[in-house]
This record gives sequence, structure tokens and C-alpha cells, in this order.
Amino acid sequence: VQLVESGGGLVQTGGSLTLSCAASGFIFRNNVMNWYRQTPGKEREWVALDRGSGPGDYRQSVKGRFTVSRDDDKNTVYLQMNSLKPEDTAMYYCKVQDDSTIYWGRGTQVTVSS
Repeated sequence: VQLVESGGGLVQTGGSLTLSCAASGFIFRNNVMNWYRQTPGKEREWVALDRGSGPGDYRQSVKGRFTVSRDDDKNTVYLQMNSLKPEDTAMYYCKVQDDSTIYWGRGTQVTVSS
């Protein structure tokens, strides 16, 4: 199983970024895909999930600003982030659980300047 995040970068407050997580090595369309984020010295926190059908779920602080989606043909999950705030600055990771094993990507850095 491999998860590769991309799309991070430096953006000003109020800006937008779209993160991608390209997956391989498992049946993508059968799995819930999660996005997490982490800042130095803090625990990794859950951000959003996509079940493959229906709306995504989001942590309260990103609701209305972030949108999770997927393309099953490309085995890729996306995180569209709008109205970014400095507190959104973090390393963003995608995660999947396949059978009983949890897999993480290496992350992509998002930095929001004030």
C-alpha cells in the first residue's frame, strides 16, 4: 500500500489549496479515506473523511471551508481547502485502513501566512 500526498505550499490568509493523495496497492473504492494534519509538538488531528458515497465528514473548525472528494478511476482523494487561516498551517496526511492495518502517507506541508 502506498499513499502519496501532494499539493501543499505557501498561501496567504484567505487563499485556497487543493491537496491530492494518490493511492495504490489496495482496492481504493472500497475504503474510507481520511485526511489528518499535524503541527510540531502537537498530536495528529483528524480533518476529514470520504466514504466513497455521500457527503464527507469534517472536523468542526474546517466545516464550510474544506471539501473532500475522490476520483475512483484515478485512485485519488482530494482535499479542497478554501478561506485558509494561519491555524490551518500543518503537515497534512492521508490515511487508510486496509483490513486491520493502517497506512499513512508522508504528508504535504501547508503554510498559511497572516
